[in-house]
Amino acid sequence: MTTAFITHKDCMLHNMGPEHPESPMRLVAIDKVLQRTGLLDQLDQLTAVEVTEEQILLAHHHLHQKRLEMKVPDSGVVYTDDDTALCPDSLKAASLAAGGVILATNRVLSGKAENAFCAVRPPGHHAEYNLAMGFCFYNNIAIGAAHALQQAGIERVAILDFDVHHCNGTVDIFKDRPEVLVCSTFQHPYYPERYHEIDRANIINCPIPAHSDPSLFHDAIEKCWLPALEAHKPDMIFISAGFDAHKEDPMADLNLDEEDYRWVTQKIKAFADRHCQGRIVSVLEGGYNPVPLAFSVQAHLEVLAGFSEG
Repeated sequence: MTTAFITHKDCMLHNMGPEHPESPMRLVAIDKVLQRTGLLDQLDQLTAVEVTEEQILLAHHHLHQKRLEMKVPDSGVVYTDDDTALCPDSLKAASLAAGGVILATNRVLSGKAENAFCAVRPPGHHAEYNLAMGFCFYNNIAIGAAHALQQAGIERVAILDFDVHHCNGTVDIFKDRPEVLVCSTFQHPYYPERYHEIDRANIINCPIPAHSDPSLFHDAIEKCWLPALEAHKPDMIFISAGFDAHKEDPMADLNLDEEDYRWVTQKIKAFADRHCQGRIVSVLEGGYNPVPLAFSVQAHLEVLAGFSEG
């Protein structure tokens, strides 16, 4: 079994200021924990490459990238909404984040890796077809999933999102594409308050009240996600791996911990091993307390790499 680990040092160039929670320190913390535990040495380490304009167009309006490019400042930051800002290097980091998911997808589809994890930023799942928002510029996982669907033997995919925030961007992009199943657990009511009530057979929204017991999260996976996956029969699984539902995360009010992330990863991997030839591409989304983020990523990767079986 081979697990690819894709990142790039220039993903840390995106910096929205010292007080912003979506900080370069997120990747620094992940690297430190994976180095210290020795787990990083057990992975196939790859360097992300930039996404192409044609690949961005798989998930976004043809003017989306151009609008962002026009807003990039020569210095300082320019806000695109109340909590999302561009610095001079932001779009390079965003290009590497999306390109890293393309690389991971190709690596898995070629059989050179059974699965992959992309330690990239900025995140992507709030970026809609024609709108950057919620710390996100390009929808990394949507670009990767759309790319996979262009490849031979991939007719259906599933995107599984356990970030504490609803994946409005991913839903916006795929709501009318029945070959893509999108399953999301998220705190509700909470940001972004978009698309959480949409009625589509391929969209499985699982809202969870603030301060809930983790058992509600487990129930959503067992009773909603897994039956939907069985019915959809995806050829490949993509994970929007947001770790901000952690009980120590400052951005939300759910109560998960590392063992909950280990458990959900075990459930996803077991399904993928049975039905998808083990093909999983996981992509970092949220997680804003660097220490629990890093240990949650460790638990997630231990399962993907086969060191922690369910």
